[in-house]
Amino acid sequence: MQDNAAAPALEIRFDTIRQELSKIARESFQTTLGEWGNVEPAVAVCANPNFGDYQINNAMGIWSTIKGKETEFRNPREIAQSITRNFPQTGFVETTSVAGPGFINVKLSSVYIAKRLNELLLHGIDTWAPVLPVKRAIVDFSSPNIAKEMHVGHLRSTIIGDCLANMIEYCKVEVLRRNHVGDWGTQFGMLIEYLFEMFPNWEDIGDQAIGDLQAFYKESKVRFDADEEFKAKAQQAVVKLQSGDAKYRAAWKILCNISRNEFQQVYDRLKVSLEEKGESFYNPYIPDAIQILRDKGILEESDGATVIFVDGHKIPLIAIKRDGGFNYASTDLAALWYRLNVEKVEWIIYVTDVGQHQHFDMFFKAAKRAEWLPKEGYPRTQHVGFGLVLGTDGKRFRTRQGTGLVRLVDLLDEAKSRSKTALIERGRDDEWSPEDLDAAAESVGYGAVKYADLKNNRETNYTFSFEQMLDVRGNTAVYLLYAYARIRSIIRKSGKSIDELKENGAIVLTHPDERALGLFLIQFSEVVEDAVTRLLPNTLCEYLYNLSENFTRFYTSCKVNGSPEETSRLLLCEATAIVMKQCFKLLGITPLERL
Repeated sequence: MQDNAAAPALEIRFDTIRQELSKIARESFQTTLGEWGNVEPAVAVCANPNFGDYQINNAMGIWSTIKGKETEFRNPREIAQSITRNFPQTGFVETTSVAGPGFINVKLSSVYIAKRLNELLLHGIDTWAPVLPVKRAIVDFSSPNIAKEMHVGHLRSTIIGDCLANMIEYCKVEVLRRNHVGDWGTQFGMLIEYLFEMFPNWEDIGDQAIGDLQAFYKESKVRFDADEEFKAKAQQAVVKLQSGDAKYRAAWKILCNISRNEFQQVYDRLKVSLEEKGESFYNPYIPDAIQILRDKGILEESDGATVIFVDGHKIPLIAIKRDGGFNYASTDLAALWYRLNVEKVEWIIYVTDVGQHQHFDMFFKAAKRAEWLPKEGYPRTQHVGFGLVLGTDGKRFRTRQGTGLVRLVDLLDEAKSRSKTALIERGRDDEWSPEDLDAAAESVGYGAVKYADLKNNRETNYTFSFEQMLDVRGNTAVYLLYAYARIRSIIRKSGKSIDELKENGAIVLTHPDERALGLFLIQFSEVVEDAVTRLLPNTLCEYLYNLSENFTRFYTSCKVNGSPEETSRLLLCEATAIVMKQCFKLLGITPLERL
């Protein structure tokens, strides 16, 4: 019987421009220098576009290697000149030149740039996805503590972690989005005993009786500190919970579910998906992980605790506390073992505040001592640290102001409310349905909060200001969303079908501002590659803002609708919109076709 099953579609992936240039540079190095040419090409975008589009900066380094040896070269400039003469003939490079002591400047062919853009229109943005050296990764982010307030630090971790996960997923890597919540610890004994005391019929009343879990936590802490008898009960409750007592486990689950529901309100607004595997999940794996470390011979006794000494730190990493209990490091070690050996993950990224840098450095070094991680290469772990959120007064931003509590959901809803007010002031309530107005307010409001965070280098502090983040001018999500909607409006006003234009037309770059925009568009892939490699979302934000500026220059100097070049320029508008939309998607922002 004939098999009529369709053959799987071949995946199309295009190299970045940097990779294409590296290939021809590598070939020229070998032709020019023989054994001395076995170096990785140093390809970068030209800082000054008057010199060229890209620069290859290897001649000086090669000269330092061969200087004093018997070669035909007297200086690095001669090396660079010879390399350019030996460039293989392609339709890719239009001209080359040598500047200064040996910088090779390369100008790309405008025909080639247009070809790459037409391929984008034909095959889609996924064909521009960079290729990473891993297949499966974990991004460990958000990670609030059960029964405690989710604060702005968790907001930063959630926004940054989601963006990194989006970018890595775009590169065709399977990403496990892990929420390592703090759902296990001594505080639960206190909470459970207080629950039993306040609500003897706790099994029947459900979640609503507790009300505000943070307030409940505070009340139980006051009781714990003031009442020795209650304190003893609470400590015994921890033992019962951790030994698996059914009654205490049931009470623990109620407390966890209340917190989860509160966290989910934030995640729903931000449209962030996470899979929870909290501290309690890894708790059963701790004894085996500790035993493996003990068998490796890297555990030592110090001041009553079981520790691991690592280079570069005067204090050790504590694996077991003096009282025999486990701690944060114990859980992290067990989680790492599970992720490497059960989930077979090759890259694990932890997104927390920079204040935890020391812990992660010690933890990673301990894993390398245990030979769980290699000294170089994969599998690998990385800590993505971020700075503080400051208020407009320059002090640390607090979601708790005075005696009143400003919840994160209320903070996000205020951003939505302010953006909705601005849209109404522009008359959008007369033009749109209530549902469309609400959706636009969410996109702009929540997008503004995300972009205000992501556009900064994550390691620095940033100021939380509704006025700045919702400004329609400058480097804000609002400005960029309007820029995107404007491009869509230009295309709509043409009355032309983009699909028909793609089928029957093509991009041709003749005007300098057309070429500049086209060149910037085809650099998208390597920008994503840089952002992922360095784990810096602000790299993508900077690209998106500069793209909108490039488009403005093009549109100012090049008439689109009704021009002789209308087809080509409409397709260039479409290519710009495609790339902008993908940038928004990676940043976790929902763009609007009309605004």
